[in-house]
Parts: sequence; structure tokens; C-alpha cells
Amino acid sequence: MRDGGRIAAAIEILDDFETRRVPLKVCIADWSRGARYAGAKDRAFISGLALDVLRRKGSLLAAGGNLRGAVALALHHMWGWPKERIIEAYAEEPHGPGALSEARKAVLEEPPFSPETNFRDVPDFTRELLERVTPDLSAEIAAASQRAPIDLRVNTLKSDTDRALKALSPEKAVLSARSFTGLRIPAPSAESRGPAIDIHPAYQKGWVEVQDEGSQLAALAAGSVEGAQVLDYCAGGGGKTLALAALMKNYGQIHAYDIEARRLAPIFDRARRAGVRNLQVISPFEGEEKLTALKGKMDVVFVDAPCSGSGTWRRKPDTKWRLSRPQLEKRMEEQDQVLTAAAEYVKPGGQLIYVTCSLFVEENEDRIAAFWQQNQQFMVSSARDAMIETGLVNGLETLPKSGIEGTLRLSPATTGTDGFAITRLTRTK
Repeated sequence: MRDGGRIAAAIEILDDFETRRVPLKVCIADWSRGARYAGAKDRAFISGLALDVLRRKGSLLAAGGNLRGAVALALHHMWGWPKERIIEAYAEEPHGPGALSEARKAVLEEPPFSPETNFRDVPDFTRELLERVTPDLSAEIAAASQRAPIDLRVNTLKSDTDRALKALSPEKAVLSARSFTGLRIPAPSAESRGPAIDIHPAYQKGWVEVQDEGSQLAALAAGSVEGAQVLDYCAGGGGKTLALAALMKNYGQIHAYDIEARRLAPIFDRARRAGVRNLQVISPFEGEEKLTALKGKMDVVFVDAPCSGSGTWRRKPDTKWRLSRPQLEKRMEEQDQVLTAAAEYVKPGGQLIYVTCSLFVEENEDRIAAFWQQNQQFMVSSARDAMIETGLVNGLETLPKSGIEGTLRLSPATTGTDGFAITRLTRTK
């Protein structure tokens, strides 16, 4: 495909997204079924451009007037295309989007982004929520509107950091800033594609797992858990389950449960590849009996709660434009329910770790405060100290303080990670 056809396809996909408000990957898949002529590079270009437009959609639309104008501005100011190349691509016959008017050509030179207008790049109702999180809202939104790097966790059950780093050095991997078992591959720029990690030998051998550095740090909030009884109560595909298993060095027992069986499906292959031997997976179909046997017996219960995902907007920019206030309120209800249910499995002296990949106070500190009102046998302890106890972290003194002492906050602007809030609660009796 030529430039004009690729750009027209991105505009078509974005228009479909604006109309249906379904996940962008659904719009891309629907377009792809009718575009079998498109090669792998074409699809990467088109999806990359569509995602970048959604990262800065508010600013681009305000300056560009419509999707055609927004995409043109993204090509110039985000991808660095010369104005002449954009004008030529739009005018391509027969597959280009159509020639730009003189007014649109003139607008191309005007920068669409500024600290004063970054607020446009999040849904209106979320601005007041984000203002509770940070005094520099503009910087936080700007950081969450960039492409994210590829973060990897070195699986210490099968490898070590030096060996994994050497294997991935051709992909420009470097050591992570804070996680001693983390590697980072820079975000691809403009039209380039990141490496296909899932087919890399280091991944196939189980040496590394794809996991944001913030997620790696969240798992370390469990502290020293070698030989412990651990329940990952919202295990999903098993990312934090595998991190916890490595932290346990395959000693003790980790139980992985999720209320949705389909979300657990990937965990079996991932655990085999990672060499995890201390894992028991509990499906919702057999959950009641097996879970009941664990009540009051767990040293650590880890809750990676369902949430808005506002901390992952840089990776999934379509989700911020699909989020609504009623959806957020539903998530908050689910979080209260999950916290209350998970607390039953913690033994006296044990730990309840509550984590979300959300920036919002409403899903984090407010939920902990509400939980504590009904469960005063729990008290907040230091997640930071627990992480340090593992000996696997660096530079925690720079992590932002939360409104609740002991809770840690991570974000694209402050830590260069996805957004997370991490709270560690100790059951006192």
C-alpha cells in the first residue's frame, strides 16, 4: 500500500471507532477482513497511526477540526513527516483520503500540543479525578499520551539478568531503573515496529516475561514470601502470579484464582514455560470448595483488582475514550466486593496486597478507607519496606507518597511506568 491508502485506512478505522465505541482492535480486525491486500508492514503502520491519534485525540481534533485534519497533524507533529509528503499522500489517486484544502494545509504548521491544552487528551469527567492525584496534571497527561516502552521481567527461575540482557541487547534492551530483574526496550518511534518478543528465543525459553516495570514492583509488595502460602485472588492471565512464584523461588504454594475462567486460560502455558512448580490454579467452576479450604490460612492474599485501567492509557489509548462515569462507579463497587471477599483468606499476621493499574484516588485510597471502616482488624503497613526487604529494587525513595501513609503510587510522569497504586494491609487479629 502507498502512503495515501494507509492514511485513508487509519481514518476509516478511527471513524468506525468513534461511531461504535468498541475496542480499537475490533475495528482494526473488521477492516482487515476486507483488506487482504494489506501486508504486515501496512497493518503495523495503520494500527500505529490510529493508536497515536487516540493518544492525543482531543488536542488533534481541536486543532484539526475533524479526523482527516487530526491524522494530518499527527503525521506532521508526532511522526515528523514533512508537510509536502502529507499533502502529496492525501491527494493520491485513487486511494488517498482526498486533497487537503488550503486552510488545512496552513493549520499543519500550527503546533497542536501545549501544556495549557493537554487536558483535552483525557475525557472531560476524568479531569477532576486526576486533579486529586497530581498537582501537575498537564505533565501527567502528556506522559500518559506517549508510546510506552516494552518492559520485561527476567524470570529468575530459569535465567539471570546478565544472561537475559546479553540475549536481548540486539533489541536495545537496557536495565530497568528500579527493578533489579527488569529490562526495558525503548518504545518504537513513528513508523517503526517494536521487536516481536513472543518469538524471541529468550522468551520461548522462559527467561523473560513481558511485564511493565510498575507491575513488577507491585508484585514485590508481597515482600519475602519464600515458603509462604499465597493466594492471587484476581490472577487473570497470570502475570503477577508468575512474578510471585519467582519471588517464592518455587517454595511454598501459590494459588491462582479468577472469577472468569477464560481469563485464566493463558496461565497454564505461561507457567510451564516459566518453570513454575508451586502453582495451583483454581477455576470458578471448582472454586467454592477449594477456596473455602483456604480461608484464614493465607500468609499473603494478592488482589490485582478490576479497575478503569487509567494507568495503562499510554498502552491502550482507546480505553480512555470508552470509559464512562457509570463504568467507573461499577468498578468501584466491584473493588469493594473483591476486597471484602479476599480479606477472608488472610490469616492473623498475614498480608492483604491491594493493587490497581488506575491513577484515580476513587479506585485506590478511597476504597482502602471504605474497607477499613468495616475491617479494622487490618492496618496499612509499608509497601515500600516490603519491596526493599526483597533486595530486588532500587531508588524507592523517589516514589511519590500517597494520601494514605504506606501506599505507593507509580505513574508515567513520576516513575516512567504505567500508573499503579499499591497498598499493603496487615491483619492484626
